[in-house]
Amino acid sequence: MANTMWRRGLEWLAAAAADPRACKREWDHGEGIALLEAGRFWDVLTVPDRLGLLALDLLWRPGLPVPGPTLVDTAAGRVGFFLPPDPSGGWVGAGLRYATKGSWVAVPPPYRPARSLEWLIPPDGNGVLHPPGPLETALREAHGALAVLAPMCGRQGRSGPAPVRGG
Repeated sequence: MANTMWRRGLEWLAAAAADPRACKREWDHGEGIALLEAGRFWDVLTVPDRLGLLALDLLWRPGLPVPGPTLVDTAAGRVGFFLPPDPSGGWVGAGLRYATKGSWVAVPPPYRPARSLEWLIPPDGNGVLHPPGPLETALREAHGALAVLAPMCGRQGRSGPAPVRGG
């Protein structure tokens, strides 16, 4: 069953390429990364990794749909959420980057990482994407939690451990 999911995910991703066969060859025999154009089958919203990882965790709540394909770029420190195409690109906020028609996204194959890119949730081939509403809610909640935690983490990092007297 997993093999079928990987195959469907591979075909779904490759369909976004100008030449799906060349895309699959690049994944298998080249650098392992294909540049795919956003805006036709999906758009990608990328956010800083701490925000994205916390938001993704919030999206796994009972009653919400299973989250859609999600990439992490460990070198850039970003998480990318695959969304339905939206030419208006109505996502605005500090640190947000929105890739839609005319933008290119570096994508590894769904069955293995390549360089610093790795699927947190690989595509299953069914075309399921992140619904914008629940994603926006999760990002707002995650941003709020990080805003509350930042002063506490900053204080701890600056002051270091409490002094200890030798005895």
